[in-house]
Amino acid sequence: MRLPKFNYLGPKTLDEALDLLDTYKDDAKILAGGTDLLVRMKKGLLKPKVLISLKALNELSYIKKQSGFIKIGARTPLADIIDSDLIQKEAKALFQACKKIGAISIQHFRGTIGGNILQDNRCHHYNQSDFHRSGRQACHKDGGKICYAREEADRCNSTCQSDGATALMALGADITLVSKSNERTIDLADFYTTDGIMPHACESNELLKEIIIPVFGAHSSYQRLAYRSAIDYPIVCAGVLLKPSLKNEIAEARIVVGAMGRSPLFLAQISSSLKGKKLNDTIAFKKAADASMDSSATFAVHNVGATLEYRCSMVSQMVFQALEQTAETIKA
Repeated sequence: MRLPKFNYLGPKTLDEALDLLDTYKDDAKILAGGTDLLVRMKKGLLKPKVLISLKALNELSYIKKQSGFIKIGARTPLADIIDSDLIQKEAKALFQACKKIGAISIQHFRGTIGGNILQDNRCHHYNQSDFHRSGRQACHKDGGKICYAREEADRCNSTCQSDGATALMALGADITLVSKSNERTIDLADFYTTDGIMPHACESNELLKEIIIPVFGAHSSYQRLAYRSAIDYPIVCAGVLLKPSLKNEIAEARIVVGAMGRSPLFLAQISSSLKGKKLNDTIAFKKAADASMDSSATFAVHNVGATLEYRCSMVSQMVFQALEQTAETIKA
């Protein structure tokens, strides 16, 4: 499979990149590491006229703690996040998630945190070559009116399989989007549209600039299940955050399930049910894990290479393991 023809542009500064995005808009795609974008282009899923490379934009590569927040530049390599003592100590779920993305070579030489957040939704019915897709009717995501993952569905049911997004949503992260004329910061949960075709609430002239993680004495964990330990997407994953009270109870909880729907699923009501529970209350953890399974099952479809029944049952396991690991970290 060959890449289609395109113009390659390499701005030297963020301002130059934003000028180019404002000029080309829908005709352009951002090239960070290219681990997702270039594969889709080779398969004929994307044919942008212009690629705007962020390779020279070192101003978007950083990890720092400032005014009670961890701030991460969107072009920060996954390897830098994995090696960061700050991330390991105060945003463990993100550290664990980044260790699972791709393989060591991808983490060190290509993959960026911004690219992982912005990766397109996946579906094994859609993420195929031009030749494979030409032998059948086009699906919703390919411009047609059929969904092979769910019979009679009136919309695309492609799945968000981003490890980083699930962990960051559990951490309560915000992101900053910037364009030539505007800059805005939004909750990461609001960035995902639940639209399988256009999964991100991002304008064509906007660039992901920064991830902002609040630091307020909470602990976190990320668990995922995949067929292989490397170079594989999760078939189900879960991110959990727990903030303890002075009474050794749970003052705040966040449970997010990933790879089960069109966006990571923040289970607000189930998270709230843990408030006031003891950190050693495994019965409450099991109830929350089972409830997470039931809620997630509503969104799941047959499109990531594993049976629906197996994936749903493993949601409970991933959430329970994440809750137990987080509680153990607090008690340690």
